[in-house]
Amino acid sequence: MAFRYCVLATGLTVLAGAPMALADDWPAPIRALSAEGLEIHGEFEAPSGLSGFAASHQGREMTVFVTGDGQHAIVGTMIDAEGNDLSEAPLDELVRAPQEEEVWQKLEASYWIQDGQPDAPLVLYTFTDPNCPYCHQFWKQARPWIEAGQVQLRHIMVGILQQSSPAKAASLLGADDPEAALHDHSQGNSVAAAPQPRDIEDQIYRNNGLFDELGLYATPTTIYRHEGRLQRADGMPEEARLVEMMGGEQP
Repeated sequence: MAFRYCVLATGLTVLAGAPMALADDWPAPIRALSAEGLEIHGEFEAPSGLSGFAASHQGREMTVFVTGDGQHAIVGTMIDAEGNDLSEAPLDELVRAPQEEEVWQKLEASYWIQDGQPDAPLVLYTFTDPNCPYCHQFWKQARPWIEAGQVQLRHIMVGILQQSSPAKAASLLGADDPEAALHDHSQGNSVAAAPQPRDIEDQIYRNNGLFDELGLYATPTTIYRHEGRLQRADGMPEEARLVEMMGGEQP
């Protein structure tokens, strides 16, 4: 299978959120698990006199059920008489959704180049390295939706692939018209790796840090919302994935 992205290093993404503050009134087993490194994200109602807690450890999500006397805990998945998983909904609400919202806020606060109309109904974030040919191809793939005003791509500029990448990324981000500069570069007009003010160079450094923090390994990597959940696409998407990312068929 041919690769359709530029690779920095192998790895897995962990979209980690902040742990819930330690509560003195937690049952003793929950306090003990927290002391051993379990992150407790919230409490939920559980059947049969049990108390439920949504937790995570090193990116692994789990539910913990405490007995009615508060003295014992069971870590695992609860199934009802019909075979329904009773752990998924609390993990979605208390762990995944807050983590995903935190990631989205970090993307919004990063340093990006707007590509598309400000009022486009759909916003996607994509990590773009100036020396990544697949980033250029993805830019071209997205043209129909962007030119129709349906999608806004926010290019989080990073410099990770080659020695010249940070300076080129800073040149694009610091241009008088960054969107026009990215447009020209993506169409094949190479950008000069010119020195930029310190604050622009720092923005690239911070974007690189976010790339690492999210555990990403390829450019382009695009993060978007689909059916209320955060999704991630590594590299150039296949046709079906592209349609999902862009919210519908090509206009």
